[in-house]
Amino acid sequence: MKFLLFLIFWCAFSIGYSQKTDNNKQLDSIYPYKRALLYSLIPGGGQIYNSMHSNGRKNAYWKVPLIYVGMGTTAFFLVKNQQMITSIKNEYNVRKTAPPTDPLWLAYDNSALVSLYDQYAQLRDLSILGTGAVYVLQLIDAAVESHFLNFSVSKDLSLAFQPIMSDRFLGAHVQLTFHHQPKR
Repeated sequence: MKFLLFLIFWCAFSIGYSQKTDNNKQLDSIYPYKRALLYSLIPGGGQIYNSMHSNGRKNAYWKVPLIYVGMGTTAFFLVKNQQMITSIKNEYNVRKTAPPTDPLWLAYDNSALVSLYDQYAQLRDLSILGTGAVYVLQLIDAAVESHFLNFSVSKDLSLAFQPIMSDRFLGAHVQLTFHHQPKR
């Protein structure tokens, strides 16, 4: 809860501060991805920044819960796998000097405990990679989306199809035309 309040106040202060100078506005229109990446250091911050600066055209607020679900899920598995590793390691160390004590591991001999330890260590490592992957993907998403804040596709989108026939082949010429009108 404290982290969420910190995130809200930090984003509000930073956005309010950035709106004070015209120079920052000009830089934001040229390099909006830098600010989006800066806010994305806190997961979801870049998506919130992009939504606030898109003039109502793009709403990326819906991505923030997905980011936190992904981070939370991978972090949950990371913690659970680490707890299993610790439990197995403690049981193995106890078995060196005394009979087994944890009822969870009574069915396993020492070699099976070592095998389980390796298995949970690999799962923990995959959880670390998964957490990192979700974090990096949200950074990339914020940067890519910020590039499209000033991109507008006009309603003048056309597709031209022209058949081509000759004595040696039959074909078609397809042309897709759209006009890029930058936001001013």
